Amino acid sequence: MMALMKKVLCFALGIGVFAFSCAAATNAWQHPCLMLTPSEVVTIRANLGRAPLFDAAFSEAKAQVEHALVAPAGVPVPLDASGVTAQRHEKNGSDLQTAGFLFQITGDKRYAEFVKDLLKRYADLYPKLGKHPASKGITPGRLFWQPLNECVWLSRVSQAYDCIYDSLTPAERSRFEQNIFRPMVKFITEDCQREFDKIHNHGTWAVTAVGMIGYAMGDETMVRQALYGSKMDGKSGYLRQLDELFSPDGYYCEGPYYARYALIPFFLFANVIQNNQPELKIFERRDALLHKALNALLQQTYNGAYFSINDAMKEMTLGNAGTVFALDHTYSQYERDPALLSVARLQDHVSLDASGLAVARALAATQQTPAFPFASIEFTDGPQGSGGGLGILRSGADVNDSLALMKYTSFGMDHGHYDKLALLYYDQGHEILPDYGSARFVNIEQKYGGRYLKENDTFARQTIAHNTVTVDEHSDYLGKFATANTKHSDRQFFDAHDPDFQIMSATDTTAVPGVAMQRTIAMIRDARLEHPVVVDVFRLTSEQPHRYDYPFYFQGQFMDVNLKLTAHVNERHPLGDHDGYQHLWVEAEGQAAGPVAFTWLSGGLYYTITTAADDSTKVLFTRIGANDPEFNLRNEPAFMLRQEGNSHVFATAIEPHGHWDGMRESTSGGEPNIRAVQVLASTADGTVVRITGKKKLEWTLMIANSTSTSAAKHSVNAGDETFTWEGNASLVKN
Repeated sequence: MMALMKKVLCFALGIGVFAFSCAAATNAWQHPCLMLTPSEVVTIRANLGRAPLFDAAFSEAKAQVEHALVAPAGVPVPLDASGVTAQRHEKNGSDLQTAGFLFQITGDKRYAEFVKDLLKRYADLYPKLGKHPASKGITPGRLFWQPLNECVWLSRVSQAYDCIYDSLTPAERSRFEQNIFRPMVKFITEDCQREFDKIHNHGTWAVTAVGMIGYAMGDETMVRQALYGSKMDGKSGYLRQLDELFSPDGYYCEGPYYARYALIPFFLFANVIQNNQPELKIFERRDALLHKALNALLQQTYNGAYFSINDAMKEMTLGNAGTVFALDHTYSQYERDPALLSVARLQDHVSLDASGLAVARALAATQQTPAFPFASIEFTDGPQGSGGGLGILRSGADVNDSLALMKYTSFGMDHGHYDKLALLYYDQGHEILPDYGSARFVNIEQKYGGRYLKENDTFARQTIAHNTVTVDEHSDYLGKFATANTKHSDRQFFDAHDPDFQIMSATDTTAVPGVAMQRTIAMIRDARLEHPVVVDVFRLTSEQPHRYDYPFYFQGQFMDVNLKLTAHVNERHPLGDHDGYQHLWVEAEGQAAGPVAFTWLSGGLYYTITTAADDSTKVLFTRIGANDPEFNLRNEPAFMLRQEGNSHVFATAIEPHGHWDGMRESTSGGEPNIRAVQVLASTADGTVVRITGKKKLEWTLMIANSTSTSAAKHSVNAGDETFTWEGNASLVKN
């Protein structure tokens, strides 16, 4: 019997003591024991042909491995980051995992022989490998350019080894363990100890890989290192990762793009732990944290695509394998929420395991599933929920409804951006005011081996690349990661109980010394307007003069602006020479004389930004792409306001209006309804903004500028008028 299953281990974990007790197993340890158990093998065999989505995944898996059987895989010496050799080793890992699963389900010995033969070739290769030639100065891998890929590979291959374990001779097991698995674990836990112990998605993959092969080999030390860190003292390891990387709401600190990736090892290892040490109650940890993490991830999407904050790729959607895997296991391990089935139906794919079968059977049994409750929601950030947050306002749950997002989180670790209080706006099923995301072409060898491009640092991460204010042409924290990674913005308030007036507000006093920022975003519906309007109030206060640049990156075609522009039609110059400014061409500029209105066309709607301005406000139209000799950046346009002074309030209404039908060549409502936005007053107690337009529309928005409660009373004088209200914010419609 496995020694791990008989011992009692106690460790001090940070604050307090967590007693980890492994009761003696009542049944003899047997394989498979990782992502399959003997009882699950029986269940899957009995249900083949009864659940169409699972059958499709099973058929796809068989086709994959059958192709590999007739076209024997190469095991090349690693040469490239994402080219031929890297793709070969990645596919080998996938083929091994799938073949092991098929052996267990079908009993076909060809699959076991395939796994064994390929492992023999890796047993010959791996001991000869040194530093990967494409490591580019970072912590090098051996089989792959970075240790992360090595860990993903090991997590897959450990499942194959587990599935064919009983078909191997003791000598074969010894060869594979001594030549592949133990050297690989030594490399991960010792040579890459810093990464193994890091609270980060790379660390999560590392502990998962080591823990899985540890369980498969019955190595207690490996499992303890995976759970509690390389020194087995609880200061790192899987449990600490689970406690530190998520907020109590389930928000993952690096943002949704990396959450869908990190949740793979979190759910993978949780299932392995559950199968081997159910007494740890891993799925119950932190009030069912993994359940909340999956729900938070789904909420951070629009029309199936993840919000492109931090180092995100815009192509990633709910259909990716990581989200499918996490959803299937959330459904299986928790209360089998039928609303998750509506998302699974959209994904149209399930994971190849017992949880995927459970989802597929449920979908086969019913055609009617409740819709997933996409809603306006706020997520806190940080392990204790005290590290800022993310606010999401939705006008409805339909894919074409409006969504406004404000980012006031912590930095986001290595994948964070310098974008405090950034705004994203979606409508008609796609981005309208986008975030750039990351500068990278994943797995495209021609573009720096598929790694992050240098422009990710010089532009995509910089403050000016986002829909937020840049002060004095310098990025937040002067672009210093060591400072930014310890700071966060703070929530002010979030209120979405009234669908006609939803509002959120956040502050930051850490990004720019001496400058306090407060951004308030409201989503307002009015019967006189066809579409909801987003109102954005950005207040900056300082005792010293500054230059404030306030860009809106927009998707669509410029239509009109109500001021005279000087267009640079013969030559262009960059906006600046550092902090991302060097990558922005200045295409046109002008001077405001009053409220500015800029209109563009996107899809079938017009959009107009109407903003408070006067003759001290400069307007710039810019386009990404300057100082980009290798054409790595997308050439996206921006409308930018520039203001000089000590303190300032940018107040803006973003209005969808009208219709355009290119097929019928018809248009209507091309002129905005909102005509003016004015800042009536801004004091330490509150800011008052007035928005006026056609059909006698008049809104007065009053915002508390200090910590408030629902019962707190506020009063602000503006000329002859006195504005009073209770609570964080109030809207008066006339």
